[in-house]
Amino acid sequence: MLGNVVIVGGGTSGWMTASYLRAAFGDRISVTLVESKRIKTIGVGEATFSTVRHFFNYLGLPEHVWMPKCNATYKLGIRFENWRRKGHYFYHPFERLRVVDGLPLTDWWLNSRSGDRFDQDVFLMAAICDAERSPRHLDGTLFEQEFKEGADTADRNTLTEQDTQFPYAYQFDASLLADYLSEYATERGARHIEDDVVEVVQDERGWISGVRTKEHGLIEGDLFIDCTGFRGLLINQTLEEPFDSFQDTLPNNRAVALRVPVDMEKRGLRPCTTATASDAGWIWTIPLFGRIGTGYVYSDEYTTPEEAEATLRAHVGPDAEALEANHIRMRIGRTRNAWVNNCVAIGLSSGFVEPLESTGIFFIQQGIEELVKHFPDADWNPALRRSYNRTVGNTIDGVREFLVLHYKAAARADNAYWRDAKTRVMPDGLAERLELWQAKPPTENTIYPHYHGFESYSYLAMLLGLGGVELKAPPSVALQDSTRAEKEFQLLRDQSAELVKRLPSQYEYLAQMH
Repeated sequence: MLGNVVIVGGGTSGWMTASYLRAAFGDRISVTLVESKRIKTIGVGEATFSTVRHFFNYLGLPEHVWMPKCNATYKLGIRFENWRRKGHYFYHPFERLRVVDGLPLTDWWLNSRSGDRFDQDVFLMAAICDAERSPRHLDGTLFEQEFKEGADTADRNTLTEQDTQFPYAYQFDASLLADYLSEYATERGARHIEDDVVEVVQDERGWISGVRTKEHGLIEGDLFIDCTGFRGLLINQTLEEPFDSFQDTLPNNRAVALRVPVDMEKRGLRPCTTATASDAGWIWTIPLFGRIGTGYVYSDEYTTPEEAEATLRAHVGPDAEALEANHIRMRIGRTRNAWVNNCVAIGLSSGFVEPLESTGIFFIQQGIEELVKHFPDADWNPALRRSYNRTVGNTIDGVREFLVLHYKAAARADNAYWRDAKTRVMPDGLAERLELWQAKPPTENTIYPHYHGFESYSYLAMLLGLGGVELKAPPSVALQDSTRAEKEFQLLRDQSAELVKRLPSQYEYLAQMH
């Protein structure tokens, strides 16, 4: 194992990396993080994926310890508004589908559907989100635990499987999390240097031997981790690893963001991120404890930064007055190989696929976890590097395909942006999969074949909610007895109503943490 790791760049990616490496290896390696206070972090990745709980569990950080420090809230899924038509919404939750007689509830729903709010019929989370409930009771008990005793076999199996995935993620202030993790990492031995990198030094092989700083001189290391964001100071600028753009497949390349102070007790605290379709992109709304994070992700082919900012302020309303807007140029795509020589790119320097499904933090976490699994020794076995690059690359490519599906399958087509978004190049394999899904809804065997965080229920949720691609129940469903499926639909309705009645509001639950 190599002994000296140097992380260049702070922010969420840098401090998540430093914290995880200290937790994983302790004093067996040294960790130095170099960051410049002159460089602002992007800060758009405030919503997360359900797997993020593994990160906090690994660090030994219970929710009541870190969440209040980061103004964190619970996220049970994403609420998509106006993607099918104006006024329509649906949820993509963190909730696996129940299975009856070997078929997911969506197959049964497609066979006898009524209306277009499938999510209310096949998921518990839709009712919980609509009612702004917490996923935990005031005593800390997770909502799904109460169903396990006395549940029938099929329902109990569903809930047991759900435990492995977890029914929620988090929303938090990314800058506060970075500050919190900087304390965590430095208390556990990480070295923190605040300075500007003025030169990246390479040896005769082209490997990085050190970074020269303005005030601290040369900082040498064995393994260098590039957390410098879209700049890619080490991986792209120094090592000249190519960056493969996804702009031909995804439409958006800019964002404008606002941090909006709000009385959340009065406003209410939705346990979800909201993605609202707009004229040249979509607007995220992330409710935190004490403020809202919001931003407009758009294409500058269809609107200007000034028009985008005006659209966002109008969406927010009077609370947006006098707030400073943060304009961001997004680099959509991925560095061809995230690990080159002795340098590993993590976070935005590795890849970014617009924040539509909150995968920014997910990419950071996966990059760190895979680095620990592939951590090299002094021999620098190239097989480790190849495996790492393949795993990380497949994940980002899979997320790209899933996001392309959002635009292809959206029924909205009321202007040039939404019409053109459907005509962009499709990633290899997606056209064939779409054709199959219209004959037979997605299963684990027919979605993108490599791990990318999304399971078949996510594809079903988006296709059924977006409404632009017609799905049909497999022909075999009509030949089967639907009695048990009808019973399961009723059970789900009863459980949803009971949860709404018994669970506290999200604000009420989080207020007791503070």
